[in-house]
Amino acid sequence: MSTRTPHQHEAALPDRLDAVRRARVLNRLTIGWNAVEGVVAVWAGIVAGSVSLLGFGVDSGVEVSAALVLAWRLSREGGDDCTQADDRTATRLIAGSLALLAAWITFEAVGDLVVGARPEASPVGMAVAALSLLVMPWLARAKRRLAPALGSRAVEADAAQTDICAWLSAVLLAGLGANALLGWWWADPLAAIGIAALAAVEARRTWRAESLEDTCCA
Repeated sequence: MSTRTPHQHEAALPDRLDAVRRARVLNRLTIGWNAVEGVVAVWAGIVAGSVSLLGFGVDSGVEVSAALVLAWRLSREGGDDCTQADDRTATRLIAGSLALLAAWITFEAVGDLVVGARPEASPVGMAVAALSLLVMPWLARAKRRLAPALGSRAVEADAAQTDICAWLSAVLLAGLGANALLGWWWADPLAAIGIAALAAVEARRTWRAESLEDTCCA
């Protein structure tokens, strides 16, 4: 149990300007990483015929779009107006992108299960998933630490989406590994359905969540 006083906890948080600066740096890292990851994953998915890799690559594109939405949200800092409405808009856009991703992956994965599509093994895809599993948890924690200082539900939603990317990496790695090592072709579309389910749950939670108290409006 924490023994920090409210004053100590408040002092431990970065000030708002510093938090905005850090959030912008993390946002640029997110865009750069996911752009490269997405291109490689989509290419590997097409080569291997893997719906889970394709879904993972498209999710990286969603991550980029969410990061761009968040960049717009952060650009609203520094003015005299309250950013609470902007924060809500950004949060809803992030939630909507997750819902669309879940629907697309489910459609593709069910189709592959029905026709019995057999993907090839993808060492490149496994390497991408393993790297993402190392990078994404760190990035999510760094973002989440800044959300209270910014009073931003959008920053928290973006951190949650980065967490989802880490879980997706684990599910993808399991599916690709089962296909490559055991010949379980159905593990790939099942992993894709798992990815879609995680995205759908996070979309619903993000859409329904209330905004954090906006510190600039307090």
